[in-house]
Order: sequence, then C-alpha cells, then structure tokens
Amino acid sequence: MHKIPITPIMKPSEGSMGSTGTWRIVKPVVQHDKCTYCLQCWLHCPESAIVRVDEERKIIIDYNYCKGCGICSDVCPVKAIIMVEE
Repeated sequence: MHKIPITPIMKPSEGSMGSTGTWRIVKPVVQHDKCTYCLQCWLHCPESAIVRVDEERKIIIDYNYCKGCGICSDVCPVKAIIMVEE
C-alpha cells in the first residue's frame, strides 16, 4: 500500500480587492467532532480560505477571505460544515 503524501495547506494571498471577508452574509462553521479531515473543503474553496489544520487536525478558516459561498459545506461528505448567519 502506498502512502499518500500530505500537501501543506497554502495561505490565501491578498488580491486587488484586499480583505474580502466582509462581503458575506453567512459563514461556514466547522463541526470538528464530525470532521474526518478529508480536505474536500480545502480542495474546492475558490478563495483558499481554508488555511490550515491545527495540531489537533482541526480545519481553520480564514474569515478575512471567506466570502460565504458555501461550496465547502456542499462538498463536505459528512456535513461537518454548516453555514450560519453573520
């Protein structure tokens, strides 16, 4: 069995519009007890707002860049990410 290398999670870079997190009306919240660390949210996030995983393997979202599109919530296979109003 081959080991799959873990790719480091990259930080978003500030674009020409600057910090865009204030654009959203809903935000994703990770329910860490449900999360299986599949990283589908990171893979599909169009803003690269899923920035890291802490030492306890918890997903960290950079709300300065998250626009609240909900893609991370939609692609989560275990529905560990819910969208809540700001």
